[in-house]
Amino acid sequence: MADKYKRDFLKFLLTSPLLAAIGNAQETEDLDPDLKYILELKKLLISDPEEAINIFDLEAVARDKLPPAHYGYMATGVTDEQSQLANREGYRNLKLTARRINDVREVDTSVEIFGRTWPSPLAIAPTSSQKAFHPEGESAVAWAANKYDLLMMLSNFSSTSIEEINEIRGEPVWFQLYARAHLESSLQMLKRAERAGCEVVVLTVDLMGGGRRETLSRFIKRDTRDCVPCHGEERSPYRGRPMLDEIDVDAYIESPRLYDADLLNQIKDVTDMKLVVKGITHPDDAEKCIEHGVDGIVVSNHGGRGQVSARGTIDVLPDITTRVNKRIPVLIDGGIRRGSDIYKALALGADAVAIGRPYLWGLGSFGRPGVEKVIDILSAEFKGVMRQMGTTSIAQISASSVMKNL
Repeated sequence: MADKYKRDFLKFLLTSPLLAAIGNAQETEDLDPDLKYILELKKLLISDPEEAINIFDLEAVARDKLPPAHYGYMATGVTDEQSQLANREGYRNLKLTARRINDVREVDTSVEIFGRTWPSPLAIAPTSSQKAFHPEGESAVAWAANKYDLLMMLSNFSSTSIEEINEIRGEPVWFQLYARAHLESSLQMLKRAERAGCEVVVLTVDLMGGGRRETLSRFIKRDTRDCVPCHGEERSPYRGRPMLDEIDVDAYIESPRLYDADLLNQIKDVTDMKLVVKGITHPDDAEKCIEHGVDGIVVSNHGGRGQVSARGTIDVLPDITTRVNKRIPVLIDGGIRRGSDIYKALALGADAVAIGRPYLWGLGSFGRPGVEKVIDILSAEFKGVMRQMGTTSIAQISASSVMKNL
């Protein structure tokens, strides 16, 4: 059995962006012995989420359980994976400087966004097609968000309806929208979300031009299943999506993506929902959003899935938060894997942080208990870092705690 895990992992390694991160080694024998040892640990899969030491233990199980194409869709970035790697590298390049002689027995992690107090700055980013990773899909994530009272965003390409998720979550989630030039369809979905009680729409703007997802393509080649019954001949990601039920799907999908300033104005004109724009990576765009009445932004490069050679989101965050200057909330996603990453993002001005792949690892590994374990681990790590840093509230976290590697 151990040999099987080793063979499977080495197959994964050959299609993984990890090779790029370790110098494009062609043979595992060329690896540093310490790194080789760490990679070998991946074969020791846990059998229960409570056994997880960190969230990567759950990622290993999800990779082992999921069909190759489904795992590839979750794991892929764009082309050479440099944008996805940059998101992680940005956090690694930041070091924390602690303050001592403080009473840190009681720690308050609560934040306020749009007048709502959340017990944690950790939020659930929108990801599509979650039933591809577990039969419970978005429902499992919503139950976990309900348990921990987390801010949750739901993709308009979700595999569960907005109405059902709002009921499970116990309050309306934030509705994420991909707008296209067939504006009627986009606005229909927007109005449906508003009828369901949603108070915030999250407009994603960072997928212009598309991008070749090479890692996904490699994993698809390893998948021997018949995918036609679920996806059709084109492996369409749009079949069976509840939010597309009431629209002209062909007109919507075949029209180009639309992310111009006029769209911001039109959305503000037709809905009372607050408008958050997700995908901002430049301070000038943040300023433009404010000029057009946007209520909040998410600093994001789509997890490295849409733009080649992107800077890590944590690297662009300080310029954006400086320009915004607390006029609207600023959230961030991309590359957050540790409680220390949450702290670093807040120190550089973010009001909250959102995770995507980490909770999908939990979902793909053990369903709802896996998602809950991811939240448990990151929350415990974050509280621990707050104590280590001598901070007992979010307001005490500041840029003076962060130093960049030279």
